[in-house]
Amino acid sequence: MMKRNSQYSLIVLVFLQLVILVSSCKAPALSLRNENVLLPAKYADTSDTINSSTIDWRSYFADDNLTALIDTAFKNNQDLNIISLEIEILNNEVMAKSGEYKPFVNINAGAEEEKQGEFTRNGAVDEQLKIKDGKKFPSPLGNFIVQTNFNWELDIWKKLRNAKKSAVLRYLASIEGRNFAKTRLVAEIASSYYELMALDNLASIIDQNIVIQSNALEVVRKQKEAAGVTQLAVNRFEAQLLNTQNRQYEIKQRIVETENKINFLTGRYPVPVNRNSQIFTQLSVDAILAGVPSQLLKNRPDIRQSELLLSAAKLDVDVARARFYPSVGIRAGLGLNAFNPLYLINPQSLAFNLAGDLVGPLVNKNAIKVAYASAGASQVQAVFTYEQTILTAYLDVLNQLSKMEKFTKSFETKSKEVEILDQSVIIANSLFNSARADYAEVLLTQKEALESRIDLVETKMKQLDGKINIYKALGGGWQ
Repeated sequence: MMKRNSQYSLIVLVFLQLVILVSSCKAPALSLRNENVLLPAKYADTSDTINSSTIDWRSYFADDNLTALIDTAFKNNQDLNIISLEIEILNNEVMAKSGEYKPFVNINAGAEEEKQGEFTRNGAVDEQLKIKDGKKFPSPLGNFIVQTNFNWELDIWKKLRNAKKSAVLRYLASIEGRNFAKTRLVAEIASSYYELMALDNLASIIDQNIVIQSNALEVVRKQKEAAGVTQLAVNRFEAQLLNTQNRQYEIKQRIVETENKINFLTGRYPVPVNRNSQIFTQLSVDAILAGVPSQLLKNRPDIRQSELLLSAAKLDVDVARARFYPSVGIRAGLGLNAFNPLYLINPQSLAFNLAGDLVGPLVNKNAIKVAYASAGASQVQAVFTYEQTILTAYLDVLNQLSKMEKFTKSFETKSKEVEILDQSVIIANSLFNSARADYAEVLLTQKEALESRIDLVETKMKQLDGKINIYKALGGGWQ
């Protein structure tokens, strides 16, 4: 009767411990945030549904020299290679997480010998033991074991599976990060390539003006010899020529630096960059189809990356919450154990164990609470980052659409200005040679013509930058 009462008491005690354990595993409340992905229906006055970002970058730029540079960069660029290795590391983490919620099976073998002191409790007991009639317990005592161990944490709260899913999402986010890096790389190479062509045109304009100004200086010197003008006029023309000659050195230095930048982006040591700069001002800027803003969620790699990281942060909250709950584990072992290796093949040496564990936090849960609070803060932070990325992308598209429109009109206007001023230079020189215009008018006209042609090249560069940046803003360049 007393034995039965003891069993009941044990059952009641275990039950009370379980009640205390479960009641103490409640997670504190967190203030989380839901993301807002509501975008305007369209960009300003556009009504496109087709998106230019779906065009392959080879077709979009349609320049063999430029596409060759981009192809080289995709293979050699150090930043892309570093990101690829980071992706490989994250993939390894996914594989590691995948194994955490599966059973662990280990095999171990061991051998030891032990001798208890004769005047100790264990030694005295061993002295009285016999293996069988007439054969005493061996001393020293050996212990030989060959055993297979089994451990498995039952993932009843999905803590381990959610951790694996979070790792998978971060791995996918890293791939989107590499895609966005490709988008930026395509844009940066294209911008530097067009800048190089623009600098070549500026150098050509400077050279042409040096010839014009040198001829004008010779004319003024002859007129001075004929007492037609003073030394002041000669000095003014010569100073203008020197100023123009000085500008060519700055442009040549910029050409060197831009070429080296392209070589750096393509991951190679300096070599000449192939380009056909003569067609720079004739490069067409086709109409860009912006589509609808909601397409950014699909086309922009940085938005998809932020979305995946947000999903991972949500799972991290679930993982942190599951740490408040008790974990259930199963342990088992099966093997052979004997004090003599010769007895290991004996059926009587068979040994096994089977146990179950229920473990949960009870006292001093500060570390778990802090980790849970941090996971919640990271989730809110990921929401703000995601919303900010979407807003930035939308405004970026608006700015680049406006930029293309304004600089396309500016290029048309500036082209007319250049045409007029080029005619004015011819007229001014003719009038000056016939003594019907002052030399100051010639100098001013030449200066204005030079500045307008430089402005025309820079305006074209800004127009092409708009073409590059709108492609990047819409999510093109990584396909």
